[in-house]
Amino acid sequence: MSVFDNIFGKAGNQNCSDIKINWIPLTDFGQLDEITSSSNEKPVVIFKHSTRCIVSRTALKQFEAETLQCNVFTENNVLFYFLDLLEHRDISNEIANRFGVYHQSPQLLLIKEGKCVYDVSHSDIDVGELKGKL
Repeated sequence: MSVFDNIFGKAGNQNCSDIKINWIPLTDFGQLDEITSSSNEKPVVIFKHSTRCIVSRTALKQFEAETLQCNVFTENNVLFYFLDLLEHRDISNEIANRFGVYHQSPQLLLIKEGKCVYDVSHSDIDVGELKGKL
């Protein structure tokens, strides 16, 4: 698959990159309390995405494709939250305060036992590395 197919998708070709992760939209401050609580039972991934940024879009598509191709995660062992930064910058700022991370986009955070234990952005977002942190 070409670089452009990875970025924009290939018409008429059903593959793993066409399948999407069951993201939970992060749209409310109260969900941050849920994330903290849930992370005591299972890891929580937060993907912060800027819908106007091609770098963010590329990182998101690559993350989704690698996650599904590798069969790394299931809904039973990891919760996936998706934050649209343009719509909810205030929530992103609260994530930075609450979990002690610097705001970036795109950004992936892993929350375990109420704390951010893994924080990467841009080209450092890597499914294999994330898997190793679980």
